[in-house]
Amino acid sequence: MSMVEKETVCCDVHEVHQDLVRKVNETMPEETVLYDLAELFKIFGDSTRIRILYVLFEAEVCVCDIAETLNMTQSAISHQLRILKQNKLVKSRRDGKSIFYSLADDHVRTIIEMGREHIEED
Repeated sequence: MSMVEKETVCCDVHEVHQDLVRKVNETMPEETVLYDLAELFKIFGDSTRIRILYVLFEAEVCVCDIAETLNMTQSAISHQLRILKQNKLVKSRRDGKSIFYSLADDHVRTIIEMGREHIEED
């Protein structure tokens, strides 16, 4: 077994840079905003939800279409769509007996695309 080199995470000396601390404190969002942002990113922490969002990148579709595309049950898809809708990432509209889902706005696509760019960086 080889030794893994540990990265230093502390300074060698204790020196607080007050200008930087003040600037950060002035621009830091309220705690409630930070909490809501963390909760939003948790929604992206499920690969099934990411797969559903990729389906919705292509078209407005019903649960049946998503279930068929992802080879999953309609019940499983409905559960995930409910979570996505509660978090304002998808929207729905009724057309007769069918309910069609789509991305709530372009921000959803941007978040996913930026995340993908980040993980594909060299």
